[in-house]
Amino acid sequence: MIDFKKYIVAFIITAFIFGTAIFVSNLIGQKKLEDVRAIENRVALDILSSETQFALLEETSCKDIGPGFLSKELGSLGEKLAYAENQTEFNAGDLEYLKRSYFLLEIKDYLLMKRLTEKCGIRPTFILYFYSTQEKCEDCERMGYVLTALRDKYQDLRVYSFDYHFDVGAVGTLISIYKVKSDLPAMIINGLTYYGFRSVEDLEKTVPALKELAAKVKAAEKATTSTPKIN
Repeated sequence: MIDFKKYIVAFIITAFIFGTAIFVSNLIGQKKLEDVRAIENRVALDILSSETQFALLEETSCKDIGPGFLSKELGSLGEKLAYAENQTEFNAGDLEYLKRSYFLLEIKDYLLMKRLTEKCGIRPTFILYFYSTQEKCEDCERMGYVLTALRDKYQDLRVYSFDYHFDVGAVGTLISIYKVKSDLPAMIINGLTYYGFRSVEDLEKTVPALKELAAKVKAAEKATTSTPKIN
């Protein structure tokens, strides 16, 4: 004789486990969406903050501006956007808007710093870095880590990253001005063009502007260690 009670109990237990799994999965998915949306809101706020800083900087005197004044803010913003690009839950339209805003902020910072270089005698090193997200480019990702390390190492270094294939007119104009080929990754370092992956050590040894920065840092470190302590 068939024991229907066993089947009913087994069905109830199975249904409970299945329902719990669906509930937990939905809960985790919702949490991920909330996390991504929080990042989106922070990036949008950072962009607004940077826009305000640009307006203030244009009215600021030379004595109040250092070479690394805004680079850290842009660097932090870029890292948030890079994270958002890898999140499938991120709204594509929102991400495109944020990237467009970020690229335009970078170009505004680049032009502003070039003006300040002429006006205030500041001599930062500029790196315009072009990468691609439309096609497989493992060297682009590796190059991004190298440039982040360099930016953290040198205060006078300003790194601006642009998606080569992103549809925004100002980036296209930048590519046209410097005649950047689609052989990515590509870098314009103080007007000189470099293609392909380069390590930190390679860049510091072969790029004149970075050799100068490395020498300045070594000289400063040497001066610090050779200064006698006063008891």
